[in-house]
Amino acid sequence: MENAAENTEQHDAGQHQATQRPWVKNYQPGVPAEIELPTESLVDMLERSVAEAGKSPALEFFGRRTSYRELGEQVERAAEGLRRLGVRAGDRVALILPNCPQHVVAFYAVLRLGAVVVEHNPLYTARELRHQFEDHQARVVIAWDKAAAAVREFPPDVEIDHVVSVNLLEAFPAAKRLALGLPVGKLRATRASLTAPAKGTLPWRKLLGHGRIDAAHPRPAVGDLAAIQYTSGTTGRPKGAMLTHFNLYANALQGEAWMAGAEYRKEVFYAILPMFHAFGLTLYLTYGIRKQALLVLFPKFDPDLVLDAMKKSPATVYCAVPPIYERTARAALERGVSLRSARFCISGAMNLPDDVVRLWESVSGGLLVEGYGMTESSPVALGNPFHPTRRTGTIGVPFPSTLMRVVDLDDPSVEVPAGRPGELLLKGPQVFGGYWNNPEETARALTPDGWLRTGDVVTVDDDGFVTIVDRAKELIITGGFNVSPTEVEAVLRGHADVRDAAAFGTPLERGGEMVVAAVELEPGVALDEEALRAHCRGQLAAYKVPRRIVAIEDMPRSMLGKILRRQVRERAAPSL
Repeated sequence: MENAAENTEQHDAGQHQATQRPWVKNYQPGVPAEIELPTESLVDMLERSVAEAGKSPALEFFGRRTSYRELGEQVERAAEGLRRLGVRAGDRVALILPNCPQHVVAFYAVLRLGAVVVEHNPLYTARELRHQFEDHQARVVIAWDKAAAAVREFPPDVEIDHVVSVNLLEAFPAAKRLALGLPVGKLRATRASLTAPAKGTLPWRKLLGHGRIDAAHPRPAVGDLAAIQYTSGTTGRPKGAMLTHFNLYANALQGEAWMAGAEYRKEVFYAILPMFHAFGLTLYLTYGIRKQALLVLFPKFDPDLVLDAMKKSPATVYCAVPPIYERTARAALERGVSLRSARFCISGAMNLPDDVVRLWESVSGGLLVEGYGMTESSPVALGNPFHPTRRTGTIGVPFPSTLMRVVDLDDPSVEVPAGRPGELLLKGPQVFGGYWNNPEETARALTPDGWLRTGDVVTVDDDGFVTIVDRAKELIITGGFNVSPTEVEAVLRGHADVRDAAAFGTPLERGGEMVVAAVELEPGVALDEEALRAHCRGQLAAYKVPRRIVAIEDMPRSMLGKILRRQVRERAAPSL
């Protein structure tokens, strides 16, 4: 792995390749153009927070709190338990957990040993998990009870030495405190959904039963590999992005710089986004811990549970995706619960509609701004300022210490002028070093001089604000023209009968593609394909109008609510 000096040299070299950064003038006052690059590991960062925050609350889960001192002790105990299971520096350890206290402890316990965290979606099937395990070959797994059963379904050729099972109920407070006024039926349903038996596994509580790890046990270095994060795979088979302590720590420092005004030990982060996702990992597990904040953990999004928590521990940092913002705001208005404490609110993963911005800002205490990132950039790379200079409809400007270029889609050696679409390239301390065991894909993603090819087609205005046009790999090529699926989808969503839409291309026998759209209709509405095409013809050039429109129910989405076009295409195929 690269050491800190090598990372610094590469970053400095990138600085010389971008002499103009007009976007810096639009930063919120107090946000620096550059951050001080990290020289220590995430383990050192945690230990500093434990030493300084001490009795301050670190975690809250269904009303039960864990202090920073208790968190540090649990990390040391879990690390010793993993060491006794044979985990050594460089080993991969798989985590298959929702947001819960055990997830935070497991993450840092693995890092304490110099081992590598591999995060997984706990709702994946055994087949989906198996593909990733065959790639990273982790032999020790820490899994939610329900997910542990899926691991046990792996065939014998996927060798697993130990599965540590986590029962979330063990992290709950006493039943009386847990209820917090919830209806009995809802409480029972919550309990039932959070636990399942897991035979043949080591219970989490036993992992912590061997005392603390020896303080002299070697710690990781800043340049060591910390995590392997698998990309969503919407454009192909998932790949494991390798993120170092340097990458993740740098992105936490960039986030800290961006949220100027956030105070140590005074912020309350609502951990709604999954921590197995890159955004949730950085926002909560690294940045939140660095700020010595209180992390209020939710295993899944439930507006009622969120609003109940608001009464005890009002959120100051509330980052989510547009549908969650909308549902939270509407529920708060219905229940008369205040959201005025929420000062730092960032939306990502999908386009942020203006009406959602207006709704949220009418009930909260701060601006709702859109940002941009990807797993390969740890993940955040651009954001709108928490300042009147923000521009709705854009993904903002590059973060401190982040450079960008926009290059021609056919000739990436040529930069395009402002206002012209091109592929976004990024460089900064948060940019990953490559994919696990996949040099071919690494070479496609990173240029020889270290620029990350995002695959996103964007335009940039004269002030450096970036607007996404579309994914380069998802552009539809028809009659020699490029069609943006996002543009077609936006027009279809504007029809009163359409709740949501996904556009994609299907191959034609004579070459090229046909534009096709799948729509999710409003309840009780029947598909009128010709009426929808007529609607599109009024707003799109003829070659962009879908030749076929099919109706499907329950549009496939990622855990963050983003439509998965490839899966939509597969589901719609029989109707075409």
